[in-house]
Amino acid sequence: MGGVMSLRLAVLGSGSGSNCQSIFNAIADGRLDAEVVIVLSDHEDAYILERARQHGVRAEYMDCGGFKNKFPLEVQEALAKKLQELHIDLICLAGFMRLVKAPLLEAFPRRILNIHPALLPAFPGVEAWTQALNAGAKQAGCTVHYVDAGMDTGEILMQAYVPVLPDDTPQTLHARIQVQEHILYPAAILSAISRL
Repeated sequence: MGGVMSLRLAVLGSGSGSNCQSIFNAIADGRLDAEVVIVLSDHEDAYILERARQHGVRAEYMDCGGFKNKFPLEVQEALAKKLQELHIDLICLAGFMRLVKAPLLEAFPRRILNIHPALLPAFPGVEAWTQALNAGAKQAGCTVHYVDAGMDTGEILMQAYVPVLPDDTPQTLHARIQVQEHILYPAAILSAISRL
């Protein structure tokens, strides 16, 4: 590597962390020259924290004060400070279900990525695969985008397409989208690294 430091990543997630696992896999097999420094979750028992521990990565619960969806500004301020002290280059949201606002956005401008299970700008928000089915969409997919203050409104970095099949259920479509997410996210992180 000629003395070049690999990129330092922080991953934020709320659930099982399958996209976080795809990042670990891409690093392990040499597709992504990066290091996951810390994984944080807003759910104490989220499996994403266990995945981090299995990889010897620092795993921390982020207490959001009992709020179900709100991401309190003081929590974001403390998180921004912590991630700056850890010299984080890029923050990757992986199934993180809270809106990021000014404290983090200002501390990490164009350095926060999110993966969303739809072809944005179509179907922002929750259960995008169900939204796509209900709308009669012929194509679904996933998008990696830069995070801004809106819900799934940031600049699009990369997308992958998944055809909607006649017999699809929300579960089958979501499963096929996830396969593409796990390919797309590491590739998009690599693309984002080249733009830093």
